Amino acid sequence: MDRHFDLVVVGSGSGNSIVDERFADWKVAIVEKGIGPRDSFGGTCLNVGCIPTKMFVHTADTARAPQHGATLGVDLTLRGVDWPAVRERIFGRIDPLAAGGERYRASGRGNVSLYRGTARFTGERRLTVETADGPVTLTADRVVVAVGSRPDIPDVPGLDNALGYHTSDTVMRMDRLPRRMTILGSGFVATEMAHVFSSLGVETTLIARSDVLLRHEDTDVARRFTELAQGRWDVRLNRKLLRATRKGDTLRLDLEGPEGAETVETDELLVATGRRPNSDLVDAAAGGLSLHPDGRIVVDERQATSVPGVWALGDVSSPWQLKHVANHEARTVQHNLLNPDEPRSSDHRYIPHAVFSSPKIASVGLTEQEAQATGRAYVSAVRTYSGVAYGWAMEDTTSFAKVLADPATGELLGAHIIGPEAPTLIQPLVQAMSFGLDARSVARGQYWIHPAMPEVIENVLLDLPLG
Repeated sequence: MDRHFDLVVVGSGSGNSIVDERFADWKVAIVEKGIGPRDSFGGTCLNVGCIPTKMFVHTADTARAPQHGATLGVDLTLRGVDWPAVRERIFGRIDPLAAGGERYRASGRGNVSLYRGTARFTGERRLTVETADGPVTLTADRVVVAVGSRPDIPDVPGLDNALGYHTSDTVMRMDRLPRRMTILGSGFVATEMAHVFSSLGVETTLIARSDVLLRHEDTDVARRFTELAQGRWDVRLNRKLLRATRKGDTLRLDLEGPEGAETVETDELLVATGRRPNSDLVDAAAGGLSLHPDGRIVVDERQATSVPGVWALGDVSSPWQLKHVANHEARTVQHNLLNPDEPRSSDHRYIPHAVFSSPKIASVGLTEQEAQATGRAYVSAVRTYSGVAYGWAMEDTTSFAKVLADPATGELLGAHIIGPEAPTLIQPLVQAMSFGLDARSVARGQYWIHPAMPEVIENVLLDLPLG
């Protein structure tokens, strides 16, 4: 027998936030398959993404402090890392949050029914959920698909479950720290985890197919980061993984590089080569939903799919795999569900992102290579941290902020920062771009606390060669 609802939300991450007290007179179902081996409620960000990784990053930053102390004349020593204590501090906070969220939705109070199991479309606005008690068919007037993404594993001989490797879903819950870890990938997950584990004492090797790490960042930022990374980790650029094998506790990775074949032996392998949308897991095509070639569900500016009454948000449909984007899109969907006659569009104009490695990176808008490729007229400026007083205090010699602007109007086109607190420092520039403030107005239209780090933003704006 079919169970009919006013609204079915598939996914308990950002999609879960849609249903609040304004839906009290709606009959609602929330479906959650679970993610990773623990089938946790609450989505990628809470359980295996943004939140635990940044808690590990903060721990890594603390562990690395002795290395910087000598520069300041301070004698610090890292005497050891208690990995179980580190891990349990983090998941001892996160796991209860996930469990509490599930208990609330499963309590039977109110108008929301929770289904745990894999949901698959079998028609338009019709899904079958494989629960522990057997299959259940749900139909609805409206459906929100918010099932996220998962680690994408490259097709390499030997790289399968039998080999034994980690992804971002599992690596943070390891029983013990290995002596050696190799990370396959060069993006934000790879570089953040390299910072975490190397700071905790693990010998870290990074294998990248490209000639720089973080190749999608502004070229100046990517090159500087790669240069600094090569001083911390064993970075293998321009490498292709040919095969992976295991002999006892040792993993053997056969590579092809600029100088021919080479082999890396390691204790643990983290595969961090990207993520893929989970549209196939819900059989979106069977629900009539149009898909992009990469598997993302096609949505318009209102987050509406090709099927009336069906919306999608977050990693399953968005090219920006970012929690703050998924949250923004969830608010768009929420509004449009409640106000169908006054639809709202998502604002994807100025989406910032950050990489919480070491050094940290933050970016918004055009990179210089994108401006050049599109023929966009621009001027740029770079200001080093060492060019402001607080940079002197930190003895920082490698960090900088870079901005691009329209030469005629001073409109900010892009901003890129590499260095301590970059994700915080970039926010005034995100705000300026969002509200249409030109570079000179931002720099001269407000006080900047002296001698605080935001002065690097003030000065880089003033350095722009504007008329």
